[in-house]
Amino acid sequence: MKLRRNPYVLYALSIPFILAVRYSGGGLFRWAGYNALFYFALPLVLAYALGFERGELGVQAGRLSEYRWALFLFIATIPLSLYGTTIPSMKEYYPIFEYSGPLDFIVKELAIGAIMFAHEAFYRGILLFPLARKNEWLGILAQDVPYALVHVGKPGIEVPYSFVAGIVFAKLDLRAGSFLPSFLLHWLGSVLFDVLCVLL
Repeated sequence: MKLRRNPYVLYALSIPFILAVRYSGGGLFRWAGYNALFYFALPLVLAYALGFERGELGVQAGRLSEYRWALFLFIATIPLSLYGTTIPSMKEYYPIFEYSGPLDFIVKELAIGAIMFAHEAFYRGILLFPLARKNEWLGILAQDVPYALVHVGKPGIEVPYSFVAGIVFAKLDLRAGSFLPSFLLHWLGSVLFDVLCVLL
């Protein structure tokens, strides 16, 4: 099998990074470091070693005109976020960190942002784009199934919700040619939900 620029090889060699993150320990900031290492830095090095370029991985700004869909979806999901605060298991789980005041809350949301940046770069970038060039729906499902599975252990509603969201995020990013729209949508939606859980 030809290894260089082979999306199937990149995918197969990237899957163990999911387990590395899954079983990493420590607090929020250490977890952010593990995510940056195993979901972004090392997979990117691997992809480069196999001959892929940033643009082929969605690691670029992409078409800025498509970012408007991220904004539209963010606004459209506000009612879902409000509904989510009425689900006891969600309200008890989020925010996932303890905080001592507004500044501490902001700093920890930035750490969550770093985690989500790494997540989106991995699932909606490195796993998605090379396979989607072979077959779009193969690429979408190949990144979406493990993405949904990593939500096991969180409130039950998150597994099906993340599966649907993973498809929407993937389509959004493929249109833009970048993983950044889904990162912005994911992170801003997460910050909003945390704030709503604190205030409501």
